[in-house]
Amino acid sequence: MADSTAPFSRFEWMIAWRYLRARRAEGGVSTMTWISLIGITLAVAALIITLAVRTGFRAEFVDTILGANAHVTIYSAGEVTESGNLDQTLDDFDAWADRIAGVPGVTRAAPLIKGQVMANSRDRNTGVQVFGIRLDDLKSIPRVADPTTAQGSIEDFERGIAIGSGVARDLGLTLGDKIKIISPNGVKTAFGVSPRVNVYDVTFIFSAGRYDIDSTRVYLPFAEAQTFFNKEGVADEIEVMIEDPDRVDDYVVPILTAASPNAVAWTWQDSAGAFLKALEIEDNVMFVILSVLVLIASMNIVSGLIMLVKNKGRDIGILRTMGLTEGSVLRVFFLCGSLTGIVGTITGVIVGVLFAIYIDPIFAFVDYVSGGGVWDPSVRGIYALPAKLELPDVLSAVGMSLGLSFIVTIFPARRAARMNPVEALRYE
Repeated sequence: MADSTAPFSRFEWMIAWRYLRARRAEGGVSTMTWISLIGITLAVAALIITLAVRTGFRAEFVDTILGANAHVTIYSAGEVTESGNLDQTLDDFDAWADRIAGVPGVTRAAPLIKGQVMANSRDRNTGVQVFGIRLDDLKSIPRVADPTTAQGSIEDFERGIAIGSGVARDLGLTLGDKIKIISPNGVKTAFGVSPRVNVYDVTFIFSAGRYDIDSTRVYLPFAEAQTFFNKEGVADEIEVMIEDPDRVDDYVVPILTAASPNAVAWTWQDSAGAFLKALEIEDNVMFVILSVLVLIASMNIVSGLIMLVKNKGRDIGILRTMGLTEGSVLRVFFLCGSLTGIVGTITGVIVGVLFAIYIDPIFAFVDYVSGGGVWDPSVRGIYALPAKLELPDVLSAVGMSLGLSFIVTIFPARRAARMNPVEALRYE
């Protein structure tokens, strides 16, 4: 009869449930069960939270790069002038931009003027990078032109200057204020080159979401930037945006072919690739470390089951003499351990998901309790701790927890199944 019993029959579930909820006075190990349950819950929650923050941080970091910077920058390899200097400016920049814009997958190609200058307002100074750009091209930069994070109207750009929110903060500027731009390479005179100083009205303040961009970047109208940097009739480079930035390497050759034999490309992955690679390595290390924590939490199940098997030796002997097979005994104690792992995993998923969803108010509370300054954007680049839940991340945490819980449960369950009923009842 016992041999024909189907695996995981109702009576096996009943015995396992009875052992799990037994009080210590009855020989149960409810305290160890609770310790195992809480340990697995916290380990799974920590793994999900870490994976969500990891995914969110990378997504936010890449989005701020792609939303405010060129996906591909095209510039000239340059020619040596009669004075021996290397001239990398583009005379026919509009023709370059038109040819590049015709490449399939390219969404925008815009000529730019770039220069490093000093910005001044009253008694405050800061170094900034000036981008000379046309209004229509500025409107197509998502993170800069976003009206929900900007101050002022981008339509007023041609009447003044657009500055980052960090520049505005450092110089104490608001809309309508005046900012002084000072370039050391200014007006050429008989006595040499004298600094050029221009004053502009602040007509637009943007927030790209990256501390280093907002604190150093300003935009000037293209024609004004040409005059300011003594680059009339030329551009420094072509800023290119593409449909699929993740496949940027596939676009480089067609873009270079369309631009000019003298063209050189620099992609967003060239500039940020080392950081993204470091993030990937850190992600893998963190996953391994947290997996070890899940394993340690799962080992509590082993401790609890070993105590349970020891306390229930008499019951095992009686059940075996009544005809219960080794397989049934193994399944009973396997259920005791696996149910703890399953419930702990489910609870951990709930806690981890809720934490990831409400990470902003939770982090704000932590920041308030600690007196602020927990998250320094000048170090981490972005302004807040992001979290992005992805189904594969949650499933990997669930699979890791359940897999380890089931595996470690097998060993004490086998010990119980192989217990000799005669030895178990000898001293009873």
